[in-house]
Amino acid sequence: MAAFGTTAVRLRSLMEHRTKAGRAEIDSDYGGTGELLTALQVDCKTGLNGDDQADLSRRQAVFGSNVIPAKPPKTYIELLIEACKDPTLIILTVAGFISLILGVTVEEDKTIGWIEGFAIFVAVIVVINVTAFNDYTKEQQFRGLQKQIESNQKFSVLRSGEIVQLVTSDIVVGDIAIFKYGDKLPADGVVLQCNDAMIDESSLTGEALLVRKSVDKDPMMLSGTQVMEGSGRMVVTAVGLNSQSGIIFQLLTGVTAPTGLAGEGVESQEASGMYKDGEIPEEVRKRHKSIGAVGDEGGDEEPPAKKSSEDAKGNELEGEDYGSARSVLQNKLTVMAVRIAYFGGAAAAIAVLVLLLRFAIEDFGIEGRAWNNSKDPSTMLHAFITGITVLVVAIPEGLPLAVTISLAYSVKKMLRDNNLVRHLHACETMGNATVICSDKTGTLTTNRMTVVRAYLAGRMYGSGDEWKVDDIPPLIRELLPLGIACNSSYTSKILPPEREGGFPKQVGNTTECAMLAFVNQVMGGSYERLREEHPIDTFPKIFTFNSARKSMSTVMKTKTGYRMFTKGASEMVLAKCSHVVTFDNQVAELVARDQLEIKTNVVENMASSGLRTICLAYRDFTDEDVRGLQSLESSASLESADSSAGADDDSGPFDNEDLVVTRMTCLGIVGIEDPVRPEVPDAIRTCYSAGITVRMVTGDNEKTAQAIATKCGILHPKDGHVVLTGTEFNKRIRDSDGNISQALLDKVWPNLRVLARSSPTDKFVLVKGIIKSELTKSREVVAVTGDGTNDGPALKRADVGFAMGIAGTDVAKEASDIILTDDNFTSIVKAVMWGRNVYDSISKFLQFQLTVNVVAVAVSLICIFAIEETPLTAVQLLWVNLIMDSLASLALATEPPTDSLLHRKPYGRTKPLISRSIFRSISGHAVYQIIVMLTLVFAGDTIFDIDTGRGRELRAPATQHFTIVFNVFVLMQIFNEINARKIHGERNVFDGLFDNPIFVGISIGIMALQAIIVEFGGIAFRTTHLSPQQWMWCLFLGCSELIVNQIVLTIPKHPLPTIGGGKDDSLPEPEKIDAKILWMRSLWRVQTQIRVVNAFRGTVDKRAAGPNLLALGSVQVDPESRSQKRESSAGTTRSASHAGSGGNNLAQSAAILRSSSVSSTAVDGLETDV
Repeated sequence: MAAFGTTAVRLRSLMEHRTKAGRAEIDSDYGGTGELLTALQVDCKTGLNGDDQADLSRRQAVFGSNVIPAKPPKTYIELLIEACKDPTLIILTVAGFISLILGVTVEEDKTIGWIEGFAIFVAVIVVINVTAFNDYTKEQQFRGLQKQIESNQKFSVLRSGEIVQLVTSDIVVGDIAIFKYGDKLPADGVVLQCNDAMIDESSLTGEALLVRKSVDKDPMMLSGTQVMEGSGRMVVTAVGLNSQSGIIFQLLTGVTAPTGLAGEGVESQEASGMYKDGEIPEEVRKRHKSIGAVGDEGGDEEPPAKKSSEDAKGNELEGEDYGSARSVLQNKLTVMAVRIAYFGGAAAAIAVLVLLLRFAIEDFGIEGRAWNNSKDPSTMLHAFITGITVLVVAIPEGLPLAVTISLAYSVKKMLRDNNLVRHLHACETMGNATVICSDKTGTLTTNRMTVVRAYLAGRMYGSGDEWKVDDIPPLIRELLPLGIACNSSYTSKILPPEREGGFPKQVGNTTECAMLAFVNQVMGGSYERLREEHPIDTFPKIFTFNSARKSMSTVMKTKTGYRMFTKGASEMVLAKCSHVVTFDNQVAELVARDQLEIKTNVVENMASSGLRTICLAYRDFTDEDVRGLQSLESSASLESADSSAGADDDSGPFDNEDLVVTRMTCLGIVGIEDPVRPEVPDAIRTCYSAGITVRMVTGDNEKTAQAIATKCGILHPKDGHVVLTGTEFNKRIRDSDGNISQALLDKVWPNLRVLARSSPTDKFVLVKGIIKSELTKSREVVAVTGDGTNDGPALKRADVGFAMGIAGTDVAKEASDIILTDDNFTSIVKAVMWGRNVYDSISKFLQFQLTVNVVAVAVSLICIFAIEETPLTAVQLLWVNLIMDSLASLALATEPPTDSLLHRKPYGRTKPLISRSIFRSISGHAVYQIIVMLTLVFAGDTIFDIDTGRGRELRAPATQHFTIVFNVFVLMQIFNEINARKIHGERNVFDGLFDNPIFVGISIGIMALQAIIVEFGGIAFRTTHLSPQQWMWCLFLGCSELIVNQIVLTIPKHPLPTIGGGKDDSLPEPEKIDAKILWMRSLWRVQTQIRVVNAFRGTVDKRAAGPNLLALGSVQVDPESRSQKRESSAGTTRSASHAGSGGNNLAQSAAILRSSSVSSTAVDGLETDV
């Protein structure tokens, strides 16, 4: 097999050039693009041979594979060392070492003096290993999640003449890649053909301006950048570590490409001038900081998972706290952690102080004895160890573990329910959701599009049993199939059914697929043949569809000139038509009255039936028309050149969309049916019963949206809820100066159920306004679905962003928190259930753990005051802490969800973490356990007629008295753990018990271990053998917890307080917390490690913003010009009654939405609000 005509080093050097320098380098080094393809041994029309595995393997061997290696995981030893850095464990280790030294040197009985110090060592080793093992398991889980996400990243590639979807890691140098609006480029490449392609390169260069790509002027496509406009084809020239993203990764990490592939790549990169003096811009450095580094803790200065992707926005949006991605639960846990830490620290200090003071006063003051080297150091050390142990028990160190286990468990289960969680905080945040803003197509509907009606030449077709195609005028029969076939993405196509009797498979845009099927099945044509006759690379101009223009136009060459086909939203395309094809095969003038009649009788009639309406039109251009367009375009270019040095001086005649897409001839209007998913109405009813309001935000016609919303159950005729278009929505929420007013917005959103003909900006403003609103006491928690590139800002601004796994663009997926792998609304409802289960699991653990902590600390302090010692030794308390923290968190954090979770209202942002029910349980059981423990401590020896354990020497043998105290304490916790499974006042605590085998197994295991410790713990645990009768009493007192729980539930809870509110403004700074709260370090570490995909960010150059909306680009839109372009008829409001009123005024919305995780954008109409 012949060698390639180029090398990886040459290709890598080629991709370091930009704009026209790149074009010149291709021409000088290779002799043109054609010769480059020859050197890569690829045919641009058929691509590589997908069946030739030998060739594909050879390309990977020569040019490298498209994989950027992940950062090596931390070894178990490294995790052990990290666990050893916990200050609490360090203090205990030092205390144990001192105790061990004193025990073997100054203790009177040196044969047993070493045991307590050794036991502390053993306990610390167990704790360290449990922590390290949990961290190791957690990192493996997150790496598995990363692989799952990567396996879902696919890209369109031309192989063997067919367009196929390949996993990005399988792409090789020489592949012909098909890129389109919304894609993230997986490799470097050179443009072969493109249509109006605009690329966001901010992830590599830090520059927010979109870059226009073309074959002649700037053909260099860079990996990691996003396609914000247009489409096209490119030949892949560099992959993996040889790509531009790979080069940055090497510069930041020191990882190098395999020998023979990279050569002097890094040096040449620095010398190329892309980064002056080899210095990578800080914004680029941050974007690529964690490429391939799952679980990387290098970003400790950015604990929240989304900080790097949001802080740019935070700098621009006044009053916005984008620097923190802590969830609702994490906020509440942080507040409570501060209080628990102060409580534990105070209790430990009091314990040490009291023990030392009593020791000093009684021994040296009252008795007047001298210092005893054999006893007194041990006594003081014992006081110190007791205080530290009280601190360990007081602080629920198992809480981060419980959070991690619950989230990891839920994420794994949610994947089975078609929810791929990218940011773990979103898992439980979804449980607090009060609002879901959902797309329509594919989420509420099946996304199985079919053309069921067509308005052609003044007549309606398809409403009967069959289509009368022969009646359609010849001109329409000729042009309609051609316009549909060629004026659509060539990646959209119809494939045979996957199984016999099934539906044909729709690939690509389903709306286009519906019309392609209409061409083949109804019009009697063949879209495949038409596309073969008109290759896409022969079209002079394509205006690709985006949310701003809501249409697509394609210019093609004809024998007499040029012809442009347009399809899009009926109101918008129809408004640009000046003529129409009549039934007698003539082209007649289309006056305003006729347009209004078509809108009323055709468009609105179809929309009222729930059909999506698409208008199809065309326009012919003579050579004279083209020369006129060229003249006008040249004049416009000269004018713009006076004000912009970057103006394009080689504009073509069809570049000005306003001049081209106008004065068209209407061919007809088709009505496309997209049935509501049969399970959606029930799912929406479930949402309402769960206290969640569902709002539809769609770009579809108002009537269509209203009909679908009614079928879904979002709208009810007598509920007084409204349907608004984007135009009317903006009129209602803006004041006289055109600024967005929160007070006006608060009058609109409570009754708004459908927002039709909306732009991504409208969605963002709605989401932001609901989140900022203070109309509701508990504040709204908003979830949003999105599939388009411009949905990124709303997905990022929402508390939880859902991207569509099937129809969603790469940009939308990277901006999201959760990816719906089936694009189904019912999967969102399942996410709500799992989120609530996470929240409840943590509450269950807190209910159980805080009871243990309160009892242990209270009994220890009371006994220290009364008898100068604690009935529970340091080793016993460490055992209790280990068992109750680690195993209890595992048992309670893996409780499966039940349907009852969806039968209550969401908690919201401000509802306290410790509710009145939980507080009642904690206080009631704590009081009972303290009474039992103190009774046993002070009267247990009399009750059981055994020797007392009070007042004995420090190293005295264990007694049955304090063994019973220890045993009863543990058994009460085991049975109270069963009570802790219910947190809403349920009396049947055994309901669903055996549905969680982990809980049952752990409870039995703890019981068995406790029996072994009591009977065989001996000197280490200060326990001794108990008789069967004593065991029966211990079990009876433990079981009494189940009876006491029924009594506690009868106590009225309304007078009781709550603990742990979740208001954001009450949170202390995380940096201050870290220095004081030992266990919070672990919580922040969890947040850092779960950043599976570190989001990209960018900046916006406000001064360069122009008057046109370029998708999700860094160009602002003048609100007036945008409003003028909207059709006035789209602004009519359809409602069952008038909108509600009332609302508090918040700070006005801010200026510019900075780049979300994947691109840069300026949100039109918001700049005036700053």
